[in-house]
Amino acid sequence: MNLPRALPLLLAAFMGGLVAQTPPPPAKRLPPAGVAIPAAARAELLAGAAALRADLDAAARELAAARNDRLVSLLPDAEIYHKAVDWALRYDEFFDAKQVAVARRLLAAGRERTAALRAGRAPWLEAKGLVVRGYRSQLDDSIQPYGLFVPEGWRRDQPGRLLVWLLGRGEKRTELAFLAEREAGPPQLTPRDTLVLVPYGRFCNATKFAGEVDVFEALAAVQAGYAIDANRMGVAGFSMGGASTWHLAAHHAGRWCFAAPGAGFAETPVYAKVFARGKEPPTGWEQKLYHWYNATDYAANLFNCPTIAYSGEMDPQKQAADIMIRSLAAEGLSIPHLVGPQTAHKYHPETKKELTARLEALADRGRDPAPPEVRVTTYTLRYPGSSWLRAEGLVRHWERADLIGRRTGDAVEITTEGVTALNVQLPGLRRVSLDGQTLEVPAGAAEVAAHRAGEAWKLGRLEGGLRKRPGLTGPIDDAFMGRFLFVRPTGPALNDRVGTWTRGEHAHATKMWRDLYRAEAPVKDDVAVTDADLASANVVLWGDPSSNRLLARILPRLPVVWDGRTLQFRGQGHDAAYHALILIFPNPLNPDRYVVLNSGIDFREHGYGTNSLQVPKLPDYAVIDLREPPGERWPGRVVDAGFFDEQWR
Repeated sequence: MNLPRALPLLLAAFMGGLVAQTPPPPAKRLPPAGVAIPAAARAELLAGAAALRADLDAAARELAAARNDRLVSLLPDAEIYHKAVDWALRYDEFFDAKQVAVARRLLAAGRERTAALRAGRAPWLEAKGLVVRGYRSQLDDSIQPYGLFVPEGWRRDQPGRLLVWLLGRGEKRTELAFLAEREAGPPQLTPRDTLVLVPYGRFCNATKFAGEVDVFEALAAVQAGYAIDANRMGVAGFSMGGASTWHLAAHHAGRWCFAAPGAGFAETPVYAKVFARGKEPPTGWEQKLYHWYNATDYAANLFNCPTIAYSGEMDPQKQAADIMIRSLAAEGLSIPHLVGPQTAHKYHPETKKELTARLEALADRGRDPAPPEVRVTTYTLRYPGSSWLRAEGLVRHWERADLIGRRTGDAVEITTEGVTALNVQLPGLRRVSLDGQTLEVPAGAAEVAAHRAGEAWKLGRLEGGLRKRPGLTGPIDDAFMGRFLFVRPTGPALNDRVGTWTRGEHAHATKMWRDLYRAEAPVKDDVAVTDADLASANVVLWGDPSSNRLLARILPRLPVVWDGRTLQFRGQGHDAAYHALILIFPNPLNPDRYVVLNSGIDFREHGYGTNSLQVPKLPDYAVIDLREPPGERWPGRVVDAGFFDEQWR
């Protein structure tokens, strides 16, 4: 051995773990870093985007002055073009030099639509074929695009059929790329006489969280502008879009006349191999929270939604259909599974024809808005029911609850498991049988509410006190399924380490919302929050009782004591110099909304590589030891975490 040349290797071996030989790889970035575009092109596009913004602002002022609410509501149809180019420039999101030409074209389209609105016109409303449009989200006031394929025979005066088509994974599918795709060609499935909606889904998240909200906000926008037959709406998608379809079909089964998932995934633990050797195993609360998005856990709901699965015979993502079929069999159910012979990750042409024909037949038949039997399985009141049957209270969240309702004339028979309150939305009922107990319904009732009183059922809603109910269920991430507001502290922190951590986590959450959910998170200083904000939004309070005035105001009515020495929670004291609290709770200033402490969406960069890991990470509360810095999985070391009970205790 040549000793001088070998000496560095011997020293490295001797030092072992004392010296880091290779720095850890940087966290995955979504979207990835863009490429540099020529300075002249950047200057041209910056000027063009600024000019379009000025035109849009002028149009907004003119239309508001003219009180033309209809045309004001159409401004997002032009604003989508500005956002697409502005964000590509602002956040380094050009991924190919060819996208410069795309940006020029989009700016021209934005100018054309803006000019039309200022002239009192909106000709794209009558367009056939490929159309791109937009809406303003209620979550965060952001502009979000969507695509349409309008068939030639579409009539505005006659309700028609609609397909929601959900896209596959695209890590570079910014608004710029999405609009270019939607103008380039139709989606993969275009059943006859069917308007096809392609939601943006807020980028690349398999319709989770804001992506799920986006589907229904885009659908509402389409229903407001086009005549849609609510009983002939279907949902389909492929790859990540197949995962999205499994989710939307199983969790929202009563909405669709059919579902057609292709490939994708249907759950987290098996698909992502979370228990594989060498991986950090999921915590107990993470495993409970898999019940939010695992379609396998909600398989029984497909009783209410005709579903046809598609897989390529050679596609590893055939696993999604296979595991769903096993889950359905455990419920005594089955669905057709079309398999493209000798096909990998794509549609087989002939099998696709067969699938389309079957979906057209299901759309011809339509959805029964009041079916004689409804089955509901849920683990959370985020997804309370289907069709006319809905749970309003659970024995315990994140454990299985079931409702089965059968209607005969003016009577309904319902069996329950794990449910403490329910609602039946069938006008004209005279009798409701609940677990064998018959209740007489007052004549003329439009709906029937009932709740458990001891071992018996009683008519009426469950009233009094805090309780988990639809819209107020936890965990942390549920706050971001509705309108929210980040509240920034303006005062000094109790302790420097806590102040540094909260500033870093606020910045992390803000950037994550922008990158992954394509919006600037709404932010206000603690001293600027109004009663209107508290009435309309879930408030996310960053900081501690010293730095955040709103938190100091609310703290006496939260189940925590927090001062400069001690963070007291659940009967345990933690050194306030090194600990912080993450929590979701009904806002004491408005119990119909949440207050959240120190957290945005709580999966982190660890989930960026696969959408199956973009699931809730934290339960209703967590105490964080800040001596361990935030990483790709956790915001620090979690020393305590769990769920409040059904009364938020």
